[in-house]
Amino acid sequence: MAAHQFGIVGCGMIAEFHARAIAEIPDARLVAAFSRSPENGAKIAGLSTGECVVYDDLDRMLGHPGLDVVCICTPSGAHLEPALKAARAGKHLVVEKPLEITVARCDAIIKACDLAGVRLCSIFPSRFSPANMALKAAIESGRFGRLTLGDTHVKWWRTQEYYDSGKWRGTWELDGGGALMNQAIHNVDLLQWLMGPVESVQALTGLLVHERIEVEDTAVAAVRFASGALGVIEAATSAFPGLLKRTEIHGENGSARVEQDDVTLWTFRDEQPGDSALQAPKSLATGGSADPRAISHAGHRDQLGDFLRAIDTQTAALVDGREGRKSVEIIRAIYRSSRTGQRVVLPLETED
Repeated sequence: MAAHQFGIVGCGMIAEFHARAIAEIPDARLVAAFSRSPENGAKIAGLSTGECVVYDDLDRMLGHPGLDVVCICTPSGAHLEPALKAARAGKHLVVEKPLEITVARCDAIIKACDLAGVRLCSIFPSRFSPANMALKAAIESGRFGRLTLGDTHVKWWRTQEYYDSGKWRGTWELDGGGALMNQAIHNVDLLQWLMGPVESVQALTGLLVHERIEVEDTAVAAVRFASGALGVIEAATSAFPGLLKRTEIHGENGSARVEQDDVTLWTFRDEQPGDSALQAPKSLATGGSADPRAISHAGHRDQLGDFLRAIDTQTAALVDGREGRKSVEIIRAIYRSSRTGQRVVLPLETED
């Protein structure tokens, strides 16, 4: 089978993760990139294992011979337009998180891909870590019994310089939100993937530390899941020096905790062979707790590999567009609850 040929739209920091991931997949090649910055485009092209043509016109890039998969790496609120163009050009789509910044814009991308008959993948690499996959398997096998509590905590730090480094950062129009929509969305996705659908949220958000931004740097939300279980979401870019992200799952028969990508608690009423190995000592990475560049591209590589498998076998990808939509809806509900002071029930019938 011929290698899949990738193009990248938007050549900022996150595009580097995609380019490095593509370079490590045997049946993938980065052949094209679109950027308004020649310098950024050249940097991404330099990460390709072969020739990569840099375009300053998106339509021309989409016409690159053999191109069949396009990664959208523009700012969050600028995913829709290039995604629609790529779908209509018949390209399979990989869209960085969040899929878009409103549910309606997510739905527009999903609809365009359905109409064009192309596949859509929303980037959530945390699902692919061995620790989180083991946690999901334990839930599905019933080891927890009835789930009672599901919590996720992303207490990170971002400097003022981080927000000042791009005019789009910290804006509702292009960032779509702050600590929740940009940083903690990975763990919001994990929590609903592990615990099941969210029934309602009640939340508070605040801008407590940073200047010259429109969005929250601190947020807390109480969650009721459709199963009846309860939970908490905490998100911050205001917690110096930045702590490891953490997810905790509890049930009548067990409890587990994952910090960053390591299991740090794994206790069940009925022990099984292999349980102790999951808690073997590991060197805890800091992830993006203080530096957004300190995140491994391994999860992107594994997710892109899963997406290519889905394309080749005509089967479901682990994180398609409809999966990517879920965390956006939860976060939009949290923002509404914070504004109104009211509990917000999902699904959202309308958006603000």
